[in-house]
Amino acid sequence: MSNPGDDDGEAASGGLPQLPTMRDIAHHLGVSRQLVSLVMRGAPGPSAESRDRILAAARDLGYRPNASARLLRQRRTHLIGAMFVLRNPFEVRFVERFVERAAEEGFGVVLGAHSDERPTDVVVSDLMAQRVEALVAFNPDPASPALQDALDRLPVVWLGEKSPEARADNVRVDEVTGLRLAVEHLVELGHQDIAYVGGDAGIVGRDRAEAYRSAMVRAGLGDRVEVVPGDFGEEDGAAAAREIASRPERDRPTAVLSCGDLSAVGLLAAFARADVSVPDDISVVGFDDSYVCALSYNDLTSVRQDVEATVEAALETVLARLAQPSSTPLDVLTPTVLVTRGSTGRAPATAANAPS
Repeated sequence: MSNPGDDDGEAASGGLPQLPTMRDIAHHLGVSRQLVSLVMRGAPGPSAESRDRILAAARDLGYRPNASARLLRQRRTHLIGAMFVLRNPFEVRFVERFVERAAEEGFGVVLGAHSDERPTDVVVSDLMAQRVEALVAFNPDPASPALQDALDRLPVVWLGEKSPEARADNVRVDEVTGLRLAVEHLVELGHQDIAYVGGDAGIVGRDRAEAYRSAMVRAGLGDRVEVVPGDFGEEDGAAAAREIASRPERDRPTAVLSCGDLSAVGLLAAFARADVSVPDDISVVGFDDSYVCALSYNDLTSVRQDVEATVEAALETVLARLAQPSSTPLDVLTPTVLVTRGSTGRAPATAANAPS
């Protein structure tokens, strides 16, 4: 049986081709396994000639060091765990860039896909089992025992929503400014009956709904606030659009803000099937400005979360916390801007939307 600290191991007979091991290099050259190990670890002892022969053989055979075995011998792993939702375009883009930036700082990233079938407790437990030194997590379940254990043991950066956990650093988007910019844009286009789809999805859903309400009050439209319940998915937006389209025309909003881009895409599709023209009859605004917004058949106005700013803030926070574990947790707001496209236009001239 091989030692768990080695990168060796017997090739499984009858299975897929195995990567070459240090034992294979030793057999190939007719030298000892211990000599190969010394060279691969950069340890003193082997002659220059031996080092050159062994390193050349390793390249020729396609040898790759076993990172897992090496980590077992080290106190530090230089790994960061990342929990995210695969179906969320913004979170996926964040992870893509985070992996790149972490590598530049000498860290690897262990990915944990979060879903109904893999809740926070499962994902965080798996990441902790990989001996990550820190954790970045989008909207984790505060009640998760594994998350509570992680908060006691290592730096945790809570992403997406406002963190209810005082031990976690928090990196989140400036939703108040983002929703204010969206409402102001629509008001400038003559809209007054502006509805919001969302508010049912955890802390971030409720916070964005409240930011919408505040923006409407600021614009003098507090008496026209309407929150249509919904979550962040395409079907949630489609269900909201069908309900709105079923109303008499005079009772419909002339603009709809959505809690997220996927919900907004669902709105666009269902409005099209109901012969409700966007933006002639109803303007639609998303949130995140993910890649789906710029697709030619969506052309969706959206509040833009800055992926680069979120990645930099999350990584800087992790590095700072690793350097000073006892420092005060941070609450970092990343900036938002409104990106306007073809899904918003002038308000239709209806009696319900006329200035009072």
